[in-house]
Amino acid sequence: MRIGMMADVYKPHVSGITNYISLNKRHLESQGHEVFVFTFGNEDYPDDETNVIRSPGLPLLDTGYYFSFRYGPRARRLLHTMDVVHVHHPFLSGSLVLRYCRPRLIPVVFTNHTRYDLYAQAYLPVLPDMIGETALEAYLPFFCRACDLVISPSSGMRDVLRRLGVTTAIEVVPNGVDLSPYRTKIEPVDRSRLGLDQHTVLMIYVGRLGPEKNLPFLLRSFAGLIQAYDRVGLLIVGDGPERENLEDRIHRMGLQDRVKLTGMVAYTDVPHYLAAADAFVTASITEVHPLSLIEAMAAGLPVLGIQSPGIEDIVEDGVTGYLAQSEDLAAFTAKMARLVAEDEKRRQMGCQARLNAEKYDIEVTTKVMIGYYQQVVEQASVRKHGFRTRMIRVFDQWRR
Repeated sequence: MRIGMMADVYKPHVSGITNYISLNKRHLESQGHEVFVFTFGNEDYPDDETNVIRSPGLPLLDTGYYFSFRYGPRARRLLHTMDVVHVHHPFLSGSLVLRYCRPRLIPVVFTNHTRYDLYAQAYLPVLPDMIGETALEAYLPFFCRACDLVISPSSGMRDVLRRLGVTTAIEVVPNGVDLSPYRTKIEPVDRSRLGLDQHTVLMIYVGRLGPEKNLPFLLRSFAGLIQAYDRVGLLIVGDGPERENLEDRIHRMGLQDRVKLTGMVAYTDVPHYLAAADAFVTASITEVHPLSLIEAMAAGLPVLGIQSPGIEDIVEDGVTGYLAQSEDLAAFTAKMARLVAEDEKRRQMGCQARLNAEKYDIEVTTKVMIGYYQQVVEQASVRKHGFRTRMIRVFDQWRR
């Protein structure tokens, strides 16, 4: 199959969606499929993979996103040759796919990766009013009806889409994770390099340092924890727009000896940081299907999080980690204290987390997704024999 991955933003921008597309592209290609990524901006970026098709776009401040009303001529010609397109951002890429692909009956699959209802402003900060919840309730149901298949990475996200008025059928397919690096012994980073003691119970967060990740809440909870426990540390791996604010908070709270920020690290180095930790912690309630959390589980770490769609679909309270029921600082800190105090329980939950992570293996989820691609392609082939569609295909071939 020729598969088009439609993304508003791609490398060098770092995000869970970028990682998802890159990983799935690689695995689909290994099985003989041709995969093209259609995106905007960074036209001079030296891509380390083939078939990344970039169209010109207007940069949206310093977000890494670009805005455009159309794909470039080369992108349009290639897009018309796809057997199926998979949309990963519904607004810009999604609207253009409806414009270019629906008239040609190219089947459209849409995966909703993001809690747009919670951080629309972080997604398109210069257009917050256009994609507020009222606009979402108008646009998403319409867009989903125009798609051949709607995918949710978790049951919790499916429920969110239902609350936003989406009535079309929604299939739950978890975003796959490459677990192969975690199936062999991983050499942990040297804690002394980070200024941390080997006997410290080390908690780790891996991800984007953005306002939607609720990291100030995590710092406040950790500050309360160290009032009762001496040998605890927090390692924050990643980068983002909130890094300077977080560094300032850490210094003002006097946490610089206990909290370490690594900045951006290579994706291939993440397993080594996870191997050095004892537990994974996150206070985000905006997740849909956090890949970094699953990677932490695959590394044998129990997880502390807040009960919310996406998190509660993955973490079993008391089995693979702990879930606080709300953004209650005392309740969250109490759960964090249990992770520190209960050594044997922490190890047991880590072992179970490693086992549970296997269901998200990229080999499993890619096989499921290929089955859905084949299904929508077969359904579309029945509709493509009409006179209008044949004429459009003749015109497309003539233009090439």
